Amino acid sequence: MNICNREGGRCAAMALVCLTDFEQYAKEHLSKATWDYYAAGADECCTRDDNLLAYKRIRLRPRVLRDVSVSDTRTTVQGAEIGFPVGVAPTAFHCLAWHEGEVATARATEALNTCYISSTYSTCSVEEIVAAAPGGYRWFQLYVYRDRELSEQMVRRVEALGYRALVLTVDVPFTGKRRDDIRNRFRLPPHLKLKNFEGLPQAAAEDYGIPSNTLDPSISWKDIHWLQSITQLPIIIKGILTKEDAELAVEHGVQGIIVSNHGGRQLDGGPATIDALTEIVDAVQGRMEVYLDGGIRTGSDVLKALALGAKCVFIGRPAVWGLAYKGEDGLREVLQILHDEFRLSMALSGCRNVAEINRNLIQCSKL
Repeated sequence: MNICNREGGRCAAMALVCLTDFEQYAKEHLSKATWDYYAAGADECCTRDDNLLAYKRIRLRPRVLRDVSVSDTRTTVQGAEIGFPVGVAPTAFHCLAWHEGEVATARATEALNTCYISSTYSTCSVEEIVAAAPGGYRWFQLYVYRDRELSEQMVRRVEALGYRALVLTVDVPFTGKRRDDIRNRFRLPPHLKLKNFEGLPQAAAEDYGIPSNTLDPSISWKDIHWLQSITQLPIIIKGILTKEDAELAVEHGVQGIIVSNHGGRQLDGGPATIDALTEIVDAVQGRMEVYLDGGIRTGSDVLKALALGAKCVFIGRPAVWGLAYKGEDGLREVLQILHDEFRLSMALSGCRNVAEINRNLIQCSKL
């Protein structure tokens, strides 16, 4: 892994050994508007930043003399086995980072045998994603639109293509205020398209090049019943941050929760996702799987999230950094680093497999 940085005709090589290295590479090589779009948080970015800082406040209680000569990072999500408990979260516009966009993402996640949640707002279509990685394990991120027929058409498409679950994103009744995007007047460049909307009627573009006035701010729990009536796919709700909403999710019979604050891009001042995780896990009491995104940067972060009850975690921005570095190969390197760091953290904590990770690994002050 090398960065080539030409200054005065000289090329300096530097190994990329952690996710922060990929972040720095992306910041130096993406356009300012693109970097600001990916990096943006809402308002003063307090929640975005706390997603990372919260992990640094958590301390582990490692066990020793446990024979960790052999370790197994495999786990299951919604009954499917994956190679390790780190997937790729739904993020928009991957072609901004790499010309192959979500096609490269799909190939990388297939190669690492993990879960990819493809975004509604992809710059490659769901059909292109499946064709590129036919053996991949995929979920689809769904929004509920004012035009319910549009949402239903998307559900039918991904069902037919073999997607394995729907991830209903519920924390965007309106788009959060992202100051740098406003300053940059960010829009999707004209050479890129929202491929999942091709051939469908669209209003004039407004937010980020996304068709305006399509998302329905009146969405409520009753829409869960509507969605269940049109699909047999598992429904996972993304964007829950409180035990009260977790209990409602259980009551409405969904199959999973992703504890998420949209990368700090929606409501500033909300909790870091790792801080919200424990009350949600306690409320659910094992009646559905609980996942998490936001702030994962190291293998020990993954270990901490699993110890506090997450079944799997998902990365957003780091996946884009990997694409910006070297497309499919860059994202594979990001995922491999997290895999190797997670396995090392497991071993150093005395865990031989994912089933041995539990709250006893976390100092009680954080529970």
